[in-house]
Amino acid sequence: MFTGIIAAVGQVKTIETKNGDWRLTVNTGLLDLTDVALGDSIATNGVCLTAVELGTDYFVADVSAETLTVTTLGAMKVGSQVNLEKALRLADRLGGHLVSGHVDGVGEVVRISQDARSWRFLISAPEAIAHYIAHKGSICINGISLTVNSVQGHQFDINIVPHTMENTNIKTWQVGTRLNLEVDLLARYLERLLEGKSAKAPSVITAEFLAKNGY
Repeated sequence: MFTGIIAAVGQVKTIETKNGDWRLTVNTGLLDLTDVALGDSIATNGVCLTAVELGTDYFVADVSAETLTVTTLGAMKVGSQVNLEKALRLADRLGGHLVSGHVDGVGEVVRISQDARSWRFLISAPEAIAHYIAHKGSICINGISLTVNSVQGHQFDINIVPHTMENTNIKTWQVGTRLNLEVDLLARYLERLLEGKSAKAPSVITAEFLAKNGY
């Protein structure tokens, strides 16, 4: 699990193609790796990756063909900037919202505009996940915990303050940039719970049943 609070911006160092998937080496920049062990998870642009090799300023991860297909990682190149966050510990402060590192869909930047010292981004989401996105709700974009300002159909608007702009890879986003989206976990589980209730068989206790049994 993660919080969506980016700890550092790293850079893709090498990409090795291995039988249809990738072995990715990421330079971690200012990310402290002293408490990271082999097998630990590191969110990379919002995608949970497992560290299979560690150095003082880099980690190596295997990226499956499935992940390359359903996220934006497959479009990365050597030198691409990536948002990084280490896995959440139970004693850590939850500064953003609960994030699993499992991407639900890929969105796209539609419009960018200045708003005083902040920036507003209009983003298009896949229609299959648009109903999870709510006004003032949480969404994870490229691993960043953000608040939805407004929703219009399958498009939504976010506001980026200067600190977030400077300390993430948002400063590289342009109109047309594709983004990893993870919807709020609570919304997804609530929908599943409601689906389970509606799928239950109808009650066998009817007026006829009660009359037959003396009620």
